[in-house]
Amino acid sequence: MIVTYRRMTLEDVPAVHEIDDLSFSLPWPERSFRFELTSNPVTRAWVAEAEGQVAAMLVLWLIMDEAHIATIATHPNFRRQGIGERIMLEALLSARAEGGRHAFLEVRASNLGAQAMYKKYGFIVAGLRPHYYRDNDEDAILMDLLDLEGLEIA
Repeated sequence: MIVTYRRMTLEDVPAVHEIDDLSFSLPWPERSFRFELTSNPVTRAWVAEAEGQVAAMLVLWLIMDEAHIATIATHPNFRRQGIGERIMLEALLSARAEGGRHAFLEVRASNLGAQAMYKKYGFIVAGLRPHYYRDNDEDAILMDLLDLEGLEIA
């Protein structure tokens, strides 16, 4: 399967919103993705395409030298194939090329699979955001990648 990684466009928003809706109990409204693409100058939004459709998405905010992964998800039909890992790497390497030096994200405390993926690439647990998720009052684990310089695509 050939997968391509590129910046998100407005035409991608319906498919991106569908992935978000299928992936999270608190999905972003479609208008939020449109806002990110049209009105937020720090947004770096990405999609992965496979088999003629959007297979994964990621929104990253690059603020000064800090890359914040705001959301990342893979369509259920394309999970467990490395697409989520690769879109994250593409986005972080691009942020590094724009001057990003470190990265962080929040992840549900129960999402051990995602935490393992982040740790694989050097993210460390940096803190806890108690009761972060409104749907079930779950805590968020704050994870940091302290140095983007060492990040590479394997």
